[in-house]
Amino acid sequence: MKQTNKSIFILALIMSLLLPGYLSAQSLKENPALDAKVKKFLAEHAGQWRDLNIPTSDGQLLYDLITKGNYKSALEIGTSTGHSGIYIAWALAKTGGKLITIELDAERHKTALENFKQAGLSEYIDARNGDAHSIVKELKGPFDFVFSDADKDWYKNYFIDIDPKLKTGGCFTSHNVYDRSAGGRGGRGGGSGQDTYLEYVKSLKNYETTVNSTGGGLAISYKRSEK
Repeated sequence: MKQTNKSIFILALIMSLLLPGYLSAQSLKENPALDAKVKKFLAEHAGQWRDLNIPTSDGQLLYDLITKGNYKSALEIGTSTGHSGIYIAWALAKTGGKLITIELDAERHKTALENFKQAGLSEYIDARNGDAHSIVKELKGPFDFVFSDADKDWYKNYFIDIDPKLKTGGCFTSHNVYDRSAGGRGGRGGGSGQDTYLEYVKSLKNYETTVNSTGGGLAISYKRSEK
């Protein structure tokens, strides 16, 4: 091996060890036509995502978490009309993955399906209309990425149901969560469910949890080991 090639190989190896996702980021699938379609759809609908949808900044954060982690099997609890699902599915189109998303309200589910279609992302999404309390329990998994944004008082229950189905190295995220102990303002609607959830996941030794307090507040928990 020539000295130059050897140096490049060693540098890449070091980067892969020091920066998780470095090598995976290099293998993301490129689809300029899809990128253009999604960007156009999001631009045309900017400022219209009100019905329990996340802000754009949180959508971008979800996208970044998935592409950097090279996650492929994602679950979303609480579709609303699809803003977050578009960002998640867009990222999964890059990694070669797919999203299962669950929405209780039939009208929001119907609107989300149309939004997914217009954004060009339907093939990356399995959208289900029903009660997440029961559907989540029935899902077989495994998953490597989860976004929880349904009924806040059920956050801890959703996590407990999914934990055995979440791969080691996987990421579990929950919306409208703020860390009061770090000066956070608490979750939407008083935050009792979110506070209980955050206290629980932070107590788990096999998870590493941080809270992004910008946007709508996002708890990000990485599963470092099975126990």
